[in-house]
Amino acid sequence: LDYCYSNPSATVRFVASGMQLNVESDASYLSVSKARSRAAGYFYLSSRSNPVHNGAIQVNCHVLREVVSSAAEAELGALFYNSKEACPLRITLEELGHLQSPTALITDNSTAAGIANDTVKQRRSKAIDMRYYWIRDRIRQGHFTVEWKKGKQNLADYFTKHHPKRYHVQIRSTYLFDDNNPNRNYF
Repeated sequence: LDYCYSNPSATVRFVASGMQLNVESDASYLSVSKARSRAAGYFYLSSRSNPVHNGAIQVNCHVLREVVSSAAEAELGALFYNSKEACPLRITLEELGHLQSPTALITDNSTAAGIANDTVKQRRSKAIDMRYYWIRDRIRQGHFTVEWKKGKQNLADYFTKHHPKRYHVQIRSTYLFDDNNPNRNYF
């Protein structure tokens, strides 16, 4: 109710794009009680050749059930859960006539991206929950690609952390369209 009161005319703007699903994934390690971590995903449609950040079609934010042993494992868990959520969206888009190239999963953790892409040789991380390796199989099948991008540019980062009120006001134009100040909008 506080959100509705603070944003009485909230608007999400969508622009024409090639209907390719993109997912930005993030996790915060040990940020929840009982040594748990939070994972988030920001799902939007864009073009591959000319990527534009549309408004979200889905935003996920949840606490990982598993207690993870590193930030990389938390990020890999976020990639796993977000890619599982992306599968029905990919199928729906294809059934609507929008053929999907491999869905880009964006993460801000290079180790998690390396584990998912099989470019990092694991030594100490042998204890990573084996269900997270499902993402490797889906990458090999051509359903997903995992890419690294700086954390400040990751749209899912906002949903994994606790922020003070002034930060919420500052970042609002990234996720909502502001008719009063269209030059300030991210989209």
